[in-house]
Amino acid sequence: GNQEKMASKTRVASHAGSWYTDDGEDLDQQLDGWLNKVNNIDSKAIGIISPHAGYSYSGPPAAHGFKNLDKSKIKRVFILGPSHHYYLKSCQISEMKYYQTPLGKLTLDQEVISELHQTGEFGYMSKEVDEKEHSIEMQLPYIKKMMEGQEFTIVPILVGSTSFQKEEMYGQMLAPYLSDESNFFVISSDFCHWGKRFDYYHCEKKDDEEIYQSIEKLDRRGMEAIETGNPSTFGAYLKETENTICGRHPIGIFMQMVKASKGNFKTQFVHYAQSNRCRTTKDSSVSYAVGVCSRG
Repeated sequence: GNQEKMASKTRVASHAGSWYTDDGEDLDQQLDGWLNKVNNIDSKAIGIISPHAGYSYSGPPAAHGFKNLDKSKIKRVFILGPSHHYYLKSCQISEMKYYQTPLGKLTLDQEVISELHQTGEFGYMSKEVDEKEHSIEMQLPYIKKMMEGQEFTIVPILVGSTSFQKEEMYGQMLAPYLSDESNFFVISSDFCHWGKRFDYYHCEKKDDEEIYQSIEKLDRRGMEAIETGNPSTFGAYLKETENTICGRHPIGIFMQMVKASKGNFKTQFVHYAQSNRCRTTKDSSVSYAVGVCSRG
């Protein structure tokens, strides 16, 4: 009956217990610990670029972004995450009513989701695709934590391998949501995936440099390209380096949104970390860069 219906409309926290703890109290304490280490916040923040690895790696960096989410202003959180397992060339939205987390459930914004669906450019993802993907789920506990005690909704958007033209189109469609100051945007992306595991060895190493230092230089050039606010600059950087920034399409769409909105927004990177320091080609690492976009 009714409970079955609820269950069919609820996305389970499929990565809890593996990518992060499934114990709500422990999770709450971990998030508190990481958030308490962050001092700098931007009161004009409207969005963040945030990593999505297992919390032992991405938990501490992610706090540098989420600390900027001001629950007294925000009523709706959009999450744009890349599709890792399911190939698509467009964006998809969720048919779920709720997303479960160890900290309680989050409610999806049916009104906005239906507005997006009506454009004809946002199809629905299956529950299976929804639950397999981690790029959106890894943002949810932090969102729930930062919005504690407030009523709010979420708009999860799964982003496929979109062309530059498609990103421009989606940017124009989503831009109006930037003008509503009660909206916040979480753009889910890790940065360089380097080494054998990822079949990526791009290196601009000077003789006296360690590999991890050249990876950081590569990432920082990408961060600078994003900070210019010009989608073509970021596009050219990706073409040249093929840097394995897994959320390049969500980032591309967000940059197009900002461009189309004609508003005065600026993105700045506030934190950078690597999962491991690569010294030889046998090593591998993933980079995490946290950006904050604020209203001028």
